[in-house]
Amino acid sequence: MSTLEERLRDVVGQRYHDRHPFNLRMHDGELTPAELRRWIRNRFHYQRCIPVKDALITAKFDSPALRRMWVRRIQDHDGGADGEGGIERWLRLGEAAGLKREQLLDAGGVLPGVRLAVDGYVNFCRLRSPLEAVAASLTELSAPDIMRTRIDAFERHYPWIEADGLAYFRTRVGQGSRDSKEALHLVLEWARTDEEQDRAVAALAFKCDVLWSLLDAVDHAGDHPRDRADGDEEESAA
Repeated sequence: MSTLEERLRDVVGQRYHDRHPFNLRMHDGELTPAELRRWIRNRFHYQRCIPVKDALITAKFDSPALRRMWVRRIQDHDGGADGEGGIERWLRLGEAAGLKREQLLDAGGVLPGVRLAVDGYVNFCRLRSPLEAVAASLTELSAPDIMRTRIDAFERHYPWIEADGLAYFRTRVGQGSRDSKEALHLVLEWARTDEEQDRAVAALAFKCDVLWSLLDAVDHAGDHPRDRADGDEEESAA
């Protein structure tokens, strides 16, 4: 393993959002239905922007082979037709958890902190170099593990969510493993100088901060009723 790869894996190992208190509570089965719905709804804002940031990255490549490889990520989330893809699977997760599809699609209900975090990541991919944009995606090095943990947690602790709603998590185990291997190969190939390697590591740290900040916003929204998602309000009224 190269020194750069060790540095990248160390960043993910220390700063990935699997360590966030909200994720720990989720995986330990301690979230209320309202908290889980709040996370599903706000995380959807990130999910719907993934193909946008991947389109921005694809446009940076001057190689047809690279564009063909990366554009597949867009189709993974948008699908090849209506009713397919990761975004559709996340909508079905929301429905399985008791949220209406219209709630998820209504961007006006997204928490301000979530919006700022996601916009920051999209703009990072728009403005930074191909190396930095690709390196930022390497949080996927930990994606398969957190998806396996999440599947187990949902099946054990949240049986009220229909099993079909977990399809997004199941699909991302394989996709995340494939995507992280491809991105890691590119970063190790491109980052030759010390400066380039430092920028790659900093980009990955930034992405970890994005995911952490997103969870901060979701976690603390419960302390501020005006920031709660509709799922919280509906449960309180039930």
